[in-house]
Amino acid sequence: MHLQLGLAAIVGCAVQPVAAYVAQQPRSQEGKCQKTTVAILGAGMAGIKAAQTLSNASIHDFVILEYRDTIGGRAWHTNFGKDENGDPYVVEMGANWIQGIGTADGPQNPIWTLAKEFNLKNTFANYDNVSTYNENGYADYSHLFDEYDAADEIANAAAGTILLENLLDQTARTGLALAGWKPKNTDMEAQAVEWWNWDFEDAYTPLESSLVFGYAGSNLTWNGFSDEDNFVWDQRGYNTIIKGMASKFLKANDTRLRLNTQVTNVTYSDKGVTVYNSDGTCVQAQYALCTFSLGVLQNDAVTFTPELPYWKQTAIEKFTMGTYTKIFLQFNETFWPSNTQYFLYADPKLRGWYPIWQSLSTPGFLPGSNILFVTVTNQFSYHVESQSDEETKAEVMAVLRKMFPDKDIPEPTAFMYPRWSTEPWSYGSYSNWPASTGLEEHQNLRANTGRLWFAGEHTSPSYFGFLHGAYFEGLDAGRQIAALLQGRCVYYNSTMERLCGPRTHYETLHGITPLADYSAVNGWISNSFYDYNDE
Repeated sequence: MHLQLGLAAIVGCAVQPVAAYVAQQPRSQEGKCQKTTVAILGAGMAGIKAAQTLSNASIHDFVILEYRDTIGGRAWHTNFGKDENGDPYVVEMGANWIQGIGTADGPQNPIWTLAKEFNLKNTFANYDNVSTYNENGYADYSHLFDEYDAADEIANAAAGTILLENLLDQTARTGLALAGWKPKNTDMEAQAVEWWNWDFEDAYTPLESSLVFGYAGSNLTWNGFSDEDNFVWDQRGYNTIIKGMASKFLKANDTRLRLNTQVTNVTYSDKGVTVYNSDGTCVQAQYALCTFSLGVLQNDAVTFTPELPYWKQTAIEKFTMGTYTKIFLQFNETFWPSNTQYFLYADPKLRGWYPIWQSLSTPGFLPGSNILFVTVTNQFSYHVESQSDEETKAEVMAVLRKMFPDKDIPEPTAFMYPRWSTEPWSYGSYSNWPASTGLEEHQNLRANTGRLWFAGEHTSPSYFGFLHGAYFEGLDAGRQIAALLQGRCVYYNSTMERLCGPRTHYETLHGITPLADYSAVNGWISNSFYDYNDE
């Protein structure tokens, strides 16, 4: 383990998940707001975990406001295609893996604990079970995986040194290059291998990602829990576990959960928070917890009164929101190798052009479904979102026919993909930590402003981008708000720290070079200095 960082172990009676929730709250009368102790904005993992934490602390007076007609947030599924009986399959638009499940005698990822509790169907994701292709069909460039892994180990160790010694961060591209991984722009097979190893997880390229925190987030997950990931294919949907959590403290048709409620303005101060909604209703609370995605915050989808402070706005704009798009196809047969989980395609011209394909017909998943999906990220996510399904399908099918030139590949019987970057309740898939962005800047992203608190996967410094990051942040915010309401502190057993009161934030962030060093010694010479004489 290259980053020697401590982890607090979080461990989770089988409860049937709530089948459906119905928004019951009537429109408020003119000039009146519903009053509550805590308003929770968003019913994803962070919001539901925060509500459960408040309930466990005997704080039951809260209201959860959710834009959509169901809970779960970006753990979102939909129907796709048909089985042999004509019934649709369920596929995940968003979160799909339980990452770093944990070991029997060590810390367990809380998502894995929930998966076991609610019997969520999932299968081990065997990343070694991958075949490689290029524009001419099958091509064995698997040796490049070993070359990348060797450099990755060195870069990982360097990232640990930088973090532990508080040195200057680098881009992941820099760290990998210094470790010996320097693929030429024209080496498309090496570019595909890099995409598989970096972009497939981070949604951004190594050039756009922090070396230190790119590795820290992964190490804390895979070294802190385990290096196994499981793919969720449960036909109830991944959000079954979030609904299961909710069923422990919410009843069916519970009026504390208001679905189909779009928040338009949050007015906050040191004395309380008022939340205004598009339907004319409002909620007055002592505290509010905002679990909106980073994308929602960046797109000004909700206004804040007063404007969020400059240090907060800076943090929101500094971090990045990635888009990760799965494009699903169903055929009348499985024409690809049925025992292979992943297929990596190296396009001859474009890095990231429909690069990784996954079969759901593989044994252990949905055998006989004839479903295949391909993943694109960021620039190519925006590309497919800007065009019609038919245009995207034509591009996808052209790639498939290059990968399997000896097959007579039919047109798909079903085709579908989400448009994450334009979803008004998300505006993207999950967050990324950019290079040269420090922990204090991230703390400003998660810090409260008055009695308005923040939580979500993007506010997790250790697990940003992960579903378990949202879980831990909902837990922590719930604990801290409960402590404030009850006049006590929060204790962290793993570090023996005690936190009392609001979260810390940093009004001013300074560069690491002191002003005295902006001199001729370091080449800092203004025009007025050019009148010197050589001696």
